[in-house]
Amino acid sequence: MKRFCLILALWAGPLAAQDGGAAARAAADALDVASIGLDQAETARDRVAALTDTVRAYEDGLTAMREGLRAAAIRETELSLKLRSQEAEVQELLSVLTALGNSGQPQTLLHPQGPLGMARSGMLVAAVTPGLAKKAADLRTDLKEVSDLRMLQQSAAQTLEKGLTGVQDARTALSKAIADRTDLPRRFTQDPIRTAILISATETLQGFASGLSQISEGDAPSTTTRIDDRMGLLQLPVRGVVLRKAGDPDAAGITRPGIVMATQPQALVTTPVAATIRYNGPLLDYGLVTILEPQADLLLVLAGLDTVYGEIGQVLPEGSPVGTMGGSLKMNNSSPSSEGGGAERSETLYIEVREGDAPVDPLMWFATDKG
Repeated sequence: MKRFCLILALWAGPLAAQDGGAAARAAADALDVASIGLDQAETARDRVAALTDTVRAYEDGLTAMREGLRAAAIRETELSLKLRSQEAEVQELLSVLTALGNSGQPQTLLHPQGPLGMARSGMLVAAVTPGLAKKAADLRTDLKEVSDLRMLQQSAAQTLEKGLTGVQDARTALSKAIADRTDLPRRFTQDPIRTAILISATETLQGFASGLSQISEGDAPSTTTRIDDRMGLLQLPVRGVVLRKAGDPDAAGITRPGIVMATQPQALVTTPVAATIRYNGPLLDYGLVTILEPQADLLLVLAGLDTVYGEIGQVLPEGSPVGTMGGSLKMNNSSPSSEGGGAERSETLYIEVREGDAPVDPLMWFATDKG
């Protein structure tokens, strides 16, 4: 994984400042590294952790590949438009170069005004010829770049297909490893009857989260480890971008105290800190929900998942998978019109943080751009 991170760091600068195909080629290498990680994870002592790293590596590599291909497609479009706008100039350039041939030296030219006219013409041609040669060289460079970019995009389909197959294999292996895991400690044992009663008696996420503080009371000692010193430093539980901040209205004008993140289809969701699973399963109209308790009186609510991992009462180490997003991965996600890759992030994860019975702005806890 260290080599993978190094590859990403090499191309992580602004795409506009790089060769349009360089990022795509680096991403292809990253996908190759991820495939090696998948093979190594099969024999790793902690297979869940190793496979989690591998899935994340594939996700980053696929995102990088699509962004690199988008940059390449944009660059090809720019060059094609440039060449199209220069068609008349190119034709004139070709005509002049053809007329000069390979022997366009001043002393071979004849001029009707005699030696003086011949000398002046020779000086003019001598001055113009280097400029013509430079234009011809620039034209050759642009044409070669267009050709290279088209070949890159044509070969990318196979690379993307391998990457998609690899990440699916890694996710399948991860699901099996999680199902086979028996070494996680438990704080309490789930009481399905009390959980069902709580769900049926509440109509809001707030009411349900508040009820959780009582559902396992007395079953086991509360978590004593505090993470207050990590406020503002926790990693977000999923790769993506913040779509709506706490209090921002959605399309229907509804505001919620949590944030909404736009993610890639089937993105892996992990716990940003060691925590107890207080609940996972369907809840109200939020889809599948996981509620984690990193410390006493602090709950992390993750809503909108397609798959959830683990069992209620288990204590998960930091970075452990808790579920995946929905949607389906697609091959053709490198259109130049998809500015910034936003069109690829079709899934949304709702994240709410509650201290005691009150919600707080999740961005107070997570290390992200607060601007």
